[in-house]
Amino acid sequence: MYFAGVDVGSISAEVVIIDETGQVAGQAIGYTGANSVAASERTLEEALAKAGIKKEDIKRVVSTGYGRERVPYADDKVTEITCHGRGAVHLFPETRTVIDIGGQDSKAISIDENGRVQNFQMNDKCAAGTGRFLEVMARALEVDLVDMGNLGLASEKDVSVSSVCTVFAESEVVGLIHQGTDKKDIINGIHKAVADRTRALAGRVGIKPMVTMTGGVAKNPGVVKVLENKIGEKLHIPEEPQTVGALGAALIARDRHAAG
Repeated sequence: MYFAGVDVGSISAEVVIIDETGQVAGQAIGYTGANSVAASERTLEEALAKAGIKKEDIKRVVSTGYGRERVPYADDKVTEITCHGRGAVHLFPETRTVIDIGGQDSKAISIDENGRVQNFQMNDKCAAGTGRFLEVMARALEVDLVDMGNLGLASEKDVSVSSVCTVFAESEVVGLIHQGTDKKDIINGIHKAVADRTRALAGRVGIKPMVTMTGGVAKNPGVVKVLENKIGEKLHIPEEPQTVGALGAALIARDRHAAG
């Protein structure tokens, strides 16, 4: 038997298909674009192809994320807070804190020993400190987003990017470029700004080890290193951090099917 989780965010859509043992049979990541319904269907088809199964083989589907109400084939809808917690604990059973930095929001989630959400804080009013923030900064610096992490790690000078607003931070970065500041040092300053904002968010729920980081920004080694230094804890990064919410949704689908 197979079960699917669909996480439709503001920027990307993820689908994870698991079997009854919880093993991932297929997964896919796509762009949400202007049509979240089409994005969820397109990404499901890609995941089905990777799993080598048909849509009819899936017993239950749970949707989550910003666009969870727009997944027409979902049997249930569950908040992304619950799904990220469930997915993180499945991958790292000792997880007590989840830090998720997505495309346009960030979350800090406190989890008990049974994997239940105890508390959470979410930044969804501003793009500062999110994947979108990093995209805007990469564009201003004329560097590839995927290269930012390693460039920041190569920094040899401390540069501060003080603005938390994406628009003002972009102006600040442009000013630093015009002053001849090394791009590597600017990027490290950007990563520190993201880490400071994330640490403050996580501090409001209480940071308890083990700390698991999910979301696309977890693929940026520069942000990961700076954030580890800021919070004083090692961050456990899933092999594919972007699909943890969808994995959690799939696990919930399996559990609900088993419960009848």
